[in-house]
Amino acid sequence: MKLFSGLALAAVASTVSALTSITTKGNAFFQGSDRFFIRGVDYQPGGSSSTTDPLADSTTCQRDIAKFTDLGINTIRVYTVDNSKDHSDCMKALDDAGIYLVLDLNTPQSAITRSGTNCSYNSAYLQNIWATVDEFATYDNVLGFFAGNEVINNANTTATAKYVKAVIRDLKTYMAKRGYRAIPVGYSAADVEENRLQAAEYFNCGGDGARADFFGINDYSWCGNSSFSESGYSDKVDLYSNVTIPMFLSEFGCNQVKGSRPFSEIEAIYSSEMTGVFSGGLVYEYSQESNDYGLVKVVSDSEVTELQDYTNLKNMYAKVKNPTDNNYKTSDSASECPAVSSDWDSDDNLPNMPVDAQQYLKNGAGKAGGISYNTITLCKGDAGSSGVTNSIKDTTPSSSSSSSSSSSSSSSSSKSGSSSSSSSSKSASSSASAGSPSSAPFNKYALFAMVYATIAGIYGFSSVF
Repeated sequence: MKLFSGLALAAVASTVSALTSITTKGNAFFQGSDRFFIRGVDYQPGGSSSTTDPLADSTTCQRDIAKFTDLGINTIRVYTVDNSKDHSDCMKALDDAGIYLVLDLNTPQSAITRSGTNCSYNSAYLQNIWATVDEFATYDNVLGFFAGNEVINNANTTATAKYVKAVIRDLKTYMAKRGYRAIPVGYSAADVEENRLQAAEYFNCGGDGARADFFGINDYSWCGNSSFSESGYSDKVDLYSNVTIPMFLSEFGCNQVKGSRPFSEIEAIYSSEMTGVFSGGLVYEYSQESNDYGLVKVVSDSEVTELQDYTNLKNMYAKVKNPTDNNYKTSDSASECPAVSSDWDSDDNLPNMPVDAQQYLKNGAGKAGGISYNTITLCKGDAGSSGVTNSIKDTTPSSSSSSSSSSSSSSSSSKSGSSSSSSSSKSASSSASAGSPSSAPFNKYALFAMVYATIAGIYGFSSVF
């Protein structure tokens, strides 16, 4: 017992976070008592639909965190991780560098899909994303979780919104049940012209148990040396002026320019013209892929080559400081839910939580399925149907991310040929499954083993189970 206590104390001392957890107030993020602006990049070497986990390899983490520090950023977005792997080295290194993580919980094989949406929302899917929450919830530098990315990509896919919102509810419920910090949960939206405002209002309406804590927009409307008005940024500030949760650009950086990107939009994003509505943004993307958005070219596991976009972005981030006027809305009252119409086909009557997911609420998610675990094709009998309350206090069912493909938005045209989602499958995938995690009820010994193994994983001592 003395040895265990000594190891535990040493582990706790070595993992003390250097960063203060980010919270929300009104339509702003806060780091303690100071308003926090996201200044970052989207990070998924191999592409945003890659099945390589960039946070599970300490060598590449060390390589890239040095560049993050040089760029002067404070946040990265990662689209896909392997929840069966350990991430403590990279998360600690990010924390030491003063960098927060916004994490997409979906994977290309486990996500809410546009086709067969109700089937993709099943207990295996919830178990998988809850296992990812288990892996990351203890890190103070997790700024937030994305429950979905560009699932709605035109007027014909808005019926999926209620399923994504149900996932937000289920994530909040799980974190509360497991005693975790209330990590903010949000949605990353495509910039769809037909329903921009309806989407923001929908995820900001209803009870707090299912309401998003933040709303990201993937926006590529500012190209080259555009302007606040010419790009449409001014119109969007006006459009979203009454949204009472934090908003930010979860992807930006149009590459439809001759030569390198100047990133002149950064001067607008961090100006008082925009910070009353937006709290910064994330440049798409860190590594050079086939879609030609990279800041660096990966040479090897230990080396990257800086491209001209890297230098331009570094210079702009250094030049443009955050405003100090704290111009934000203190009200956190919910929006009125948008009416069902030809442009919006989701009401706030959300699908039931799948009944078999209740065991994971009670006992924890258990064994993680890994990055190749396919839940999309598991159209289980417990798949969601409408009718559950939005309240986080009542999670008992009443009955037993999609890719950034073409849309009418400017983001799709400037990212043609790329996928911006961690959940790129539109339909049933044929990829091999990692094997279904056991859903059998826990006995006392198994529960003890799981708890011990979890503690061992966090604090770095050996598990005998």
